[in-house]
Amino acid sequence: MDKNDEVKKIVKNFYGQVATKSSCSCCGTKAQNAQIAKSIGYSDEELKIAGGTNLGLGCGNPTAVAHIKEGDTVIDLGSGAGLDCFLAAQKVGETGRVIGVDMSPEMIALANEAAQKQGYKNLEFRLGDIENLPADDNSIDVAISNCVVNLAPDKLKVFKEVYRVLKTGGRMYLSDIVLLGDLTEEQRSDSNLLAGCVSGALLKDDYLKIITDAGFQVAVLSEDKEISKRQYQGIALESIKIEAKK
Repeated sequence: MDKNDEVKKIVKNFYGQVATKSSCSCCGTKAQNAQIAKSIGYSDEELKIAGGTNLGLGCGNPTAVAHIKEGDTVIDLGSGAGLDCFLAAQKVGETGRVIGVDMSPEMIALANEAAQKQGYKNLEFRLGDIENLPADDNSIDVAISNCVVNLAPDKLKVFKEVYRVLKTGGRMYLSDIVLLGDLTEEQRSDSNLLAGCVSGALLKDDYLKIITDAGFQVAVLSEDKEISKRQYQGIALESIKIEAKK
């Protein structure tokens, strides 16, 4: 198994455990998860819409800045239990469509269960790798992702895939963790920090360059440095919110 496959296995196993709440030290209570979600930009109303799909895992609220409109086709990279997909589904309406993509079968099962309970007809979840998106060329209006691209070993491939599936003029909105200083070798090799969105993250300038290299016009919408103190034990990092246009 090469290094990239090893990284994916660690991530897949970790989030499978989160979905089933088995052997997971990071799974918070509903109240704790709600507190985390509010601290990164979700409202009480949005959390109510999303039902029980908030697992306290994100680093921002991409749907709040994505300007999703009725009739749009939206894809969510690393959709997890479906929180952002359910919010997007409200915005696209009956004439729109939302596709959630996740590599964890357990997360897909959790999301599908929630969608069936709430009766969504404009939403589907696909098992897949964000480095090889299960979507057609030029088929998507808006791509969103919440604290997931940092987990992917080949980030350039991810962004090239998003560029491929977006229509001309399509937009991508990301919340993600980027580094503001180098990690130690010990931190880089820590599997818990990998699954926790730290050791696989890039320095901010390198991250932005990769998105540009994939063909996008990039704008930084906001930066949250305080998240380091709230959730990451003071490690030199931030949550960055990005708009990228094809």
